[in-house]
Amino acid sequence: MIETYSLKEKWRQFAVVLLPIFISQMALFSMTFFDTIMSGRASPIDLAGVAIGASLWSPIQSGLTGILMAVTPMVAQMVGAKRPDQVPYTILQALYLAMAIGLVLIVIGWFALDPILDMMSLETEVREIARSFLHAIGIGIIPLFMYTVIRNFMDALGETRVTMFITLLSLPINVFLNYCLIFGNFGFPRLGGVGAGVASAITYWILFIIGLLVAVRIQPFSDFGIFRKLYQISFRAWKELLRLGVPIGFAIFFEVSIFAAVTLLMSEYSTITIAAHQVAMNFASFIYMIPLSISMALTILVGFEVGASRYRDARQYSYMGIGVAIGMALLCGIGLYLFTEQVAGIYTSDAAVIQLAREFLLYSILFLISDAIAAPIQGILRGYKDVTVTFIVALISYWAIGLPLGYLLSQYTTLAAFGYWIGLISGLAAGALFLYGRLLALQRKSIRGT
Repeated sequence: MIETYSLKEKWRQFAVVLLPIFISQMALFSMTFFDTIMSGRASPIDLAGVAIGASLWSPIQSGLTGILMAVTPMVAQMVGAKRPDQVPYTILQALYLAMAIGLVLIVIGWFALDPILDMMSLETEVREIARSFLHAIGIGIIPLFMYTVIRNFMDALGETRVTMFITLLSLPINVFLNYCLIFGNFGFPRLGGVGAGVASAITYWILFIIGLLVAVRIQPFSDFGIFRKLYQISFRAWKELLRLGVPIGFAIFFEVSIFAAVTLLMSEYSTITIAAHQVAMNFASFIYMIPLSISMALTILVGFEVGASRYRDARQYSYMGIGVAIGMALLCGIGLYLFTEQVAGIYTSDAAVIQLAREFLLYSILFLISDAIAAPIQGILRGYKDVTVTFIVALISYWAIGLPLGYLLSQYTTLAAFGYWIGLISGLAAGALFLYGRLLALQRKSIRGT
């Protein structure tokens, strides 16, 4: 990245950083999409098993990889402050920490998985597929976490195109492995839904190996010489990474897990209601890739400027990102309002599900607006290394406001299942307001101090 002196230069750098991140996120989203679709082609039981396994894995993966996202603002600020000599030590300690987190998760999963699945009262076949799917995923946990560190290092330098190409390369590999292992093609064993887990684990290893080779051999990453000196493990360095990363990880975990919790609470309603809810939620997750990508780009750009003590430039990037996110949300909202039936028709041909999904999709428009404010601000605050407030706001807005309000509306009003959506929207909107207030105070303080 380079220092910018005009709005035109800032817009160019913002686009250069943002677009590859967006493409990468869409590719990662597509992996989960293809896992689900291809498992469903194997059998309904395979689909159910993979869905259960994925619902358990997704919040944990998101939360723990979120901890390792601390690398991005740390490296961005080091580079912005012209202290590149500190980067190799930080990356190596983050790789050690990633291995440790992976090992701890594997050990906990070994003892806790069966009791968790037993509590869910699943059919025997579904339970076994979910169990084997998660065991297969476990083979790739450590390389996934280590690749997360390498990806965050590359992104922090503004080289988001590189991680985009790596991710795009991994997508067809994952789909091909699914084709071989789920259905038993090209002489491979037919593993059904379990094959999706094996394919994902192999893909994680491939991602890590490619990322490692790029970091060591390709400039500008090789210039840092990450492995020229193998530093000893430093628990002090881990403490610094965790101090920044744990609030990030927990904030992401609270956000992801709340939707899983609502889906479980939806089980009291009819199959048509659950299916319609899933249609709207999946499409909302798809659209969420836009503000999420903007959030990740702003962490890099704001972190770079804050590291160089250019707080006015950091504020300019902040409002550019928020403005783009709100503009895109309005466009998507208008498109969704006009084409709700067509969007629902992508997922199902059942007329009853389509009709109900259209109503859920209208509620999701309000999600888009709140996300367009909250997600970019979260990324901005991470760029400032201000993460504790984000964690607290996520906890309060989702679990103290959103879920309880949603439950009350669903149980004691005629809104029924829609009550959960109104609760979540209210919590997200409250969180967006809290975060905006925090951002204003932080920016005023930073600029006054210069």
